[in-house]
Amino acid sequence: MSAIDDLRQTLARLRAPDGCPWDREQTHQSLARCLIDECSELLDTIDRNDLPHMREELGDVLVQVVFHAQLAAERGEFNFDDVARDINDKLVRRHPHVFGAAQAETSAQVIEVWERVKAQEKAASGKAESRLFKQLPPRLPALMFAEDVAKRIAKQNLPAEGIVDSAAISGRAAGLDEAAAGRALFEWAAACRLAGIDPEMALRRECDRVMRAVEDRVAAASGA
Repeated sequence: MSAIDDLRQTLARLRAPDGCPWDREQTHQSLARCLIDECSELLDTIDRNDLPHMREELGDVLVQVVFHAQLAAERGEFNFDDVARDINDKLVRRHPHVFGAAQAETSAQVIEVWERVKAQEKAASGKAESRLFKQLPPRLPALMFAEDVAKRIAKQNLPAEGIVDSAAISGRAAGLDEAAAGRALFEWAAACRLAGIDPEMALRRECDRVMRAVEDRVAAASGA
């Protein structure tokens, strides 16, 4: 029996009627914070390149995946095999340059292929995006949210002049390195604390403003 099967059996045993009281009480919702905490601890080991502890934290994240799959299996919704099969099928579909006849010689071309296949999947399932900006998980950190919004504007060449200061952004990017970016972000976060501003919410609201303004401009231009 494989190690993953051992883990699945352990989780099933913990959830059994005579298993662990704490594990038996858990739901998808109650485990959400655990997943966030475990992912944060894994990211910390990655930042520090701490490989021994990274191995441990990867296991903690894997437990969360198996735990959620066990909860769903108990309700007859899906199981771990379904999860693994779905993601394996997705990886094969979205890498036609490896498993099919498509061509992609660079990372940029790979991303283009990935996005094209992803769009085809959504269209086939009736889930094609009707908005310019994809819907992001509400718990996604504001910095990642902002980066994704900026990437979508640049990628689709959306009309954002006057909504965001492109010249200022380009000027700040010139010569910017990780240390300087980290220092500036820290200083802004600290300044927000002194001013009584929640920096996470402030950035999220600015992202919302930018998305609404760009979508309104595109809609007005198309006569929608």
